[in-house]
Amino acid sequence: MEKIQFAKLGLSDEIQRAVEEMGFEEATAIQTVSIPLIMSGRDVIGHSQTGTGKTAAFGIPAIERIDTANKNIQVLILCPTRELAVQACDEIRKFAKFTHGIKAVPIYGGQPIERQIKALKMGAQIIIGTPGRVMDHMRRHTLKFKNLKMIILDEADEMLNMGFREDIETILLDIPTERQTVLFSATMSKEILAITKKFQTNPELIKITHQQLTVPSIEQYYYEVPKGKKVEVLCRLIDVTNPKRSMVFCNTKRQVDELVNELQLRGYLSDGLHGDMKQQARTQTMGLFKKGRIDILVATDVAARGIDVDDIEAIFNFDVPQDEEYYVHRIGRTGRAGKSGKAYTFVTGRKQIMELKDIQRFTNSKITQKVIPTLSEVEENKTSKFIQEVKKVLDGGELKEYANVVDKLMEEDYSSVDIATALIKIIIGGQKEKESKVLLADEFVETTSAEEGMERLKVSIGKDFKICAKHIVGAIAGESGIRGKDIGKIEVFEKFTTVEVPKESASQVIKAMKNCKINGKLTTTTLAK
Repeated sequence: MEKIQFAKLGLSDEIQRAVEEMGFEEATAIQTVSIPLIMSGRDVIGHSQTGTGKTAAFGIPAIERIDTANKNIQVLILCPTRELAVQACDEIRKFAKFTHGIKAVPIYGGQPIERQIKALKMGAQIIIGTPGRVMDHMRRHTLKFKNLKMIILDEADEMLNMGFREDIETILLDIPTERQTVLFSATMSKEILAITKKFQTNPELIKITHQQLTVPSIEQYYYEVPKGKKVEVLCRLIDVTNPKRSMVFCNTKRQVDELVNELQLRGYLSDGLHGDMKQQARTQTMGLFKKGRIDILVATDVAARGIDVDDIEAIFNFDVPQDEEYYVHRIGRTGRAGKSGKAYTFVTGRKQIMELKDIQRFTNSKITQKVIPTLSEVEENKTSKFIQEVKKVLDGGELKEYANVVDKLMEEDYSSVDIATALIKIIIGGQKEKESKVLLADEFVETTSAEEGMERLKVSIGKDFKICAKHIVGAIAGESGIRGKDIGKIEVFEKFTTVEVPKESASQVIKAMKNCKINGKLTTTTLAK
C-alpha cells in the first residue's frame, strides 16, 4: 500500500505542526487508512502487527474529535499493560502539544490510586488505562463516562490473552451505547470477532498485510539498550566494529539532527539526510559520503530512498523501524555487490522487542541478541587498530627523516623503547584527553569552569533550532575572524549553547556576535555564568 505524507490526511494545523516538530515525514500504511476513517466517526477494526504506528493511527483522530470546551472524559483507550498505557499517553500528549485545552491521563496498576483520582478530578478528556485499573475506578465512581464519544481497544488480542475479556465486556456495557468503537489487533481470533460483532456497529475492517519479505544474507544483531544510552552504545559499536562506511537510521528528522550533533561533538565524521533539507544540500552530503569524506551517514527512511553506495559495511537501526518493509530497505543498503554486511538494531523495552520479533518473522531471518561492548573492549580495539597502523607505516619505509629525531634522543641516553613509549603516550593519551572533553549525551556533568586559558560563552540558540557544533564554529569564525581550531569545547543544549574561546578573544567574539543570525535566528552571546 502506498504511503502518503501526513499533510495530505486533512489534519488540523495544530496537529500537523506537532507531527512536523516530532520529525515524522510519512504516514505508515495503517495510519494512511485509519486516520481519515476514524475522523469520520466510523467504527473500525484495525488488523495490523505491532510496530506499524497504531498509536498515531488512533491517537491523532481521537485528538481531532475532542471538544476542548468540554473538560469531561470523551475518549477511553484500553491497553494491555502499564508500559503500553504510559507510552501511548506520552505519544498522544506530543501530538496534542499545540492543541490547547486537551489533557490526557494514564491510569494503571502499581501507581497509588489516590494520585490518579486527584488527576481525574482536575479534568481530562482522554483516559489511557489498563482494564483492571479502569474497572477499579469505575467501582469507585471516579470515572464518569456520560460524555464519552469514543473507546479504543489497543492490542485487543493481547488483552484477551491476559484474561481481560470479562473486564473489557463490563466496561463496554457500562459506557454510553452512542459512541464510536475502534479496535486494533494483530490477530483475528474467535474471541475478537465475538467482541466486534457484539459491540461495534457496521465496522470498517482495515487489514494491513505484508507479503513475507526476505533479506539478503546479512548478519543481523540486536542490542537491548536502556533509554537514554543509545548514543553511547552506538559510539562503542562504531569503535569496536570500525566500519569504513556506515549508515544510521532514525525514525524522525529531529532525531537525525540531534544524533548528528552528538556524533560530531565526539569527533566522528558524520552528517545527516532528511526531508527538510534542500536538494542541493542533500546532493552535497551524498557526494561527501560517496567520496569517503563522511564515514557515517544518519538518515530517515524517506530521505535514504535511492541511495546507491556499494561499500557500506554496517547499518545501525538507532530506532526500530515503524514498518517491516522499512527494515528490509534499511539493511539492504549493506552487503551489496557480493560483499558482506552487518545490521545492528537497538531496542528499548518489551514493546520494541515484540516489534522486532514481528520483523524477524516477516523477513524470514534470524536477528541474534548481542551484549553491549564494554569500555575495556573499546580501548582494546583502539589499541589493536593503532598497532596495525604503526605496522603499516613501518612496512612502508621512508622513515629516514624521522629517524634523526630518534637518534638525537638516544644520544641523550634515552632508550629506543622509552622513546617509542613516550610517542605512543603522546598520540593515544592525546586522543583520550580529547575524548574526555566531550559530554556524553546520557550523562549529566556540571561544568564549573572553562579549560585553562579559555573563557566560556553562552549563545542563545540550541537544539530546538536544529543547531549543532559546526554551526557555532562557523558563526564565530566567520563573524570574529578567530580560527576554528582555536575554539574549544562546545556543548549544545535544548535552548542554548556554551562554547569556549581563548580568553584574549572573548570580548572580541561577544562584540562580533552581537545580533548574529544562526540558522535564520537572531542570537546573543554573553559570558556564561
